[in-house]
Amino acid sequence: MSLSVAEEESAKEIQLPADVDWQMLDKSKFFFLGAALFSGVSAVLYPVVVLKTRQQVAQVHLSCFKTAFSVVRLEGIRGLYRGFGTSLMGTIPARALYMTALEVTKSSVGTATVRLGIPEPTATALASAAAGLSAAVAAQLVWTPVDVVSQRLMVQRVCAAPASCKYLNGIDAFRRILKTDGPKGLYRGFGFSILTYAPSNALWWTSYAITQRLVWSGYGCYFSKNGDDRIEDNIKSTLKPDSKTVMMVQGVSAAMAGGISALITTPLDTIKTRLQVLDGDENGRRAPTVAQTVRNLVREGGWMACYRGLGPRWASMSMSATTMITTYEFLKRLSTKNQENWA
Repeated sequence: MSLSVAEEESAKEIQLPADVDWQMLDKSKFFFLGAALFSGVSAVLYPVVVLKTRQQVAQVHLSCFKTAFSVVRLEGIRGLYRGFGTSLMGTIPARALYMTALEVTKSSVGTATVRLGIPEPTATALASAAAGLSAAVAAQLVWTPVDVVSQRLMVQRVCAAPASCKYLNGIDAFRRILKTDGPKGLYRGFGFSILTYAPSNALWWTSYAITQRLVWSGYGCYFSKNGDDRIEDNIKSTLKPDSKTVMMVQGVSAAMAGGISALITTPLDTIKTRLQVLDGDENGRRAPTVAQTVRNLVREGGWMACYRGLGPRWASMSMSATTMITTYEFLKRLSTKNQENWA
């Protein structure tokens, strides 16, 4: 993979490491190492998810810092990891589905678009969008029940109906939800989850492909103007970034893409979280509708209430995107059948 920066005086080509596609991966190593690496990432980022969820279901808006202080003061550090065990159990199968759908779709669509004569930048963006969409749909088959249970555990101390939302643990919550509402109770908000995460993932992967190209272009322009000891002074020269530079550019691009995605999709995520966690006052035990949820939010804080939790979600998505993409690219290179692909 290479990116060219054309200028009047000279042309600089940035030579990037070869992309690792689905056929090049050792699948058993890929899934085993992926489960271990992403479990660690989830553990680091989980407190931010708890704060975001608490803010979204709260009747009165509190800042992220006040919410964090309240949780730690009343529940201790354990409060920031409420529901983590349930979430972690769902991480492994959900990530396996996600990564499989992502890589298979990206490889298939990317090959097909190039064969159709579509320019490489556009083909990459289209393949990334399709891959993000299919990966989100596949993962939600596992993530929605896990979300429903873990989010109930996250907010049970602040739930509006204490008698009906006190669970001993994830297994108890799973059993009681299944007994009360049946399987559909575990898939509460599934349609809205797809509506939230599928476009969000498609947007994120597309934004990542575009921002990465823009960052690399800026990198190439900078060295074209300022020069670099590693570049020969001739008409056309090649710049081969080291692994640290590649990782830095991937991280910056991922953070930018995460911020864009969070800003656009937070209202959908707020509505989705409330659908999964709260019971409708008007209908007793029946789940609230989307219209009721939106009306309640607007009544509580105007339309900006739909952006509750934006700060933690922005931070979570940016940090998650940065750690996820650098971990993911590292994982793919660790899992290649032929280690020469590091070159």
